Amino acid sequence: MHRRDLLRSSLGAGLGAVLGSSLGAPQIARAQGARTLRFVPQADAAILDPMITTGLVNRNHGFLVFDTLYGVDENLEPQPQMVAGHVVEDGGKIWVMTLRDGLKFHDGEPVRGRDVVASLKRWASRDAFGNSLFNIVDEISAPDDRTVRWRLKAPFPLLPLALGKVGAIIAFIMPERLAQTDSAMPVKELVGSGPFRFKADEHVPGARLVYQRFEGYVPRPDGQASMLAGPKIANFDRVEWQVMPDPATAAAALQRGEIDWWDQPIVDLLPTLRANKALKVELLDNIGNVGVLRFNHTQPPFDNAAIRRAVLSAINQRDFMAAVGGDDSSMWRDKVGFFAPGSNMASEEGMEALNGPRDLAAATKAIKDAGYKGEKVLLMAPGDFPVIGQMSEVAGELFKRLGLNLDYIVMDWGSMLKRMNSRETPDKGGYNAFCTYSAGVTQLNPSAHNFIRGSGDKATFGWARSPKLEELRDAWLVAPDAAAQTRIGIEMQRQAFIDVPYVPLGVFYQPTAYKKELTGVLRGLPLFWNVRRA
Repeated sequence: MHRRDLLRSSLGAGLGAVLGSSLGAPQIARAQGARTLRFVPQADAAILDPMITTGLVNRNHGFLVFDTLYGVDENLEPQPQMVAGHVVEDGGKIWVMTLRDGLKFHDGEPVRGRDVVASLKRWASRDAFGNSLFNIVDEISAPDDRTVRWRLKAPFPLLPLALGKVGAIIAFIMPERLAQTDSAMPVKELVGSGPFRFKADEHVPGARLVYQRFEGYVPRPDGQASMLAGPKIANFDRVEWQVMPDPATAAAALQRGEIDWWDQPIVDLLPTLRANKALKVELLDNIGNVGVLRFNHTQPPFDNAAIRRAVLSAINQRDFMAAVGGDDSSMWRDKVGFFAPGSNMASEEGMEALNGPRDLAAATKAIKDAGYKGEKVLLMAPGDFPVIGQMSEVAGELFKRLGLNLDYIVMDWGSMLKRMNSRETPDKGGYNAFCTYSAGVTQLNPSAHNFIRGSGDKATFGWARSPKLEELRDAWLVAPDAAAQTRIGIEMQRQAFIDVPYVPLGVFYQPTAYKKELTGVLRGLPLFWNVRRA
């Protein structure tokens, strides 16, 4: 399959005309002054409550509105953010955290200890790391408005990292009245204490999200801005997210100066953007993103581990990564296992299953021998999210070649996010599989690695069940040193090749593009504090 074929649907026949001239092109409203930052996200943040979905665009949206007790810096070390500091007592079983002065929600109410307690309980019911933490929590309480007290069953030195991690399902703090919302349901309003307020009155679903600088926000008085750590200084009065219909329109808008920043330009357009002297194309995340083929473990045929293993045996990571990153292999890498490259958890254990010769005939036979009876296999794909759409097309073609009765359903990303949560049969709104990706930083170890969880109903979308993976993950959380962690990583990867909670599709590196007049852009992910217009 050729990459150009995969891009046809997202670029459209008019790409050359759109990029070649602005004459006659659709006119997008130009920025109203230097105090507004206009940004094109990777997709629409259709689910506004970032606790409900693992989508990274929803996480990025959440960091504008909400704040966290801790935040990791560029070295992935957690630093105090909403807390002034903490003390640890009783051999690590008691943590007492003190909130900073001046913390205030967007509705004018101060941030109180009880807001933190309620928020963290809701977060822990959604997040893998949070769930592990709360398994050893005897009590979390708010003795007064500025204090949060933890009493643990056992020491948990990773507590600040859990509360300040960078992956998906972040420990955002919201008012108690909202945090008491059932964690399976989105909150009805977005009220945080972050540097920007969400403007619900200007929200146009599928087209625009607007944020206004929160005058009551008090940044940390110390430290250096570094990813999620340090002072969060909002230098723009407004941040406007504009959802574009296709990459060509976004590229043209950026070149004409109608937007300031495009989160994820597709690889085919990078040479054009790099040639524009007014723009900067930069890789903010050197760890990269890990492509994922995720199965629904509650529905046939992928409730059968033998069928999942047969599909994995046919996967060629190069096909998926070339579809995303093109012919430039510096933009991606294959031969990637169940932990991100560079992690002390990554190993060569079992990698022959992904790296050996591909035998489609043998994989097809293995699927039939495992009991596949020709039932439909619904693979859902987003038509408005190019990176995931490209991987989905490769997966769809492979499914057909494996003799699976493919039902390939294209929908918008927002609808796909909602459908991911359905455990119904495919004919009643469920699904069998989908492609997505996660930030590589979440796959460095098991703490925030949602896709390798084997906790069944408590696992993220797909609901993989593997008691052995859960046992090994628990062992990692209390591992005494890096050598022990490495040994556990080898065992986890060995077990993952048996249970196949998902198939890793490789790592791709996603540059971002913005006007050179923007300075202070932080590394790691799209963040909207510290950045200013020169």
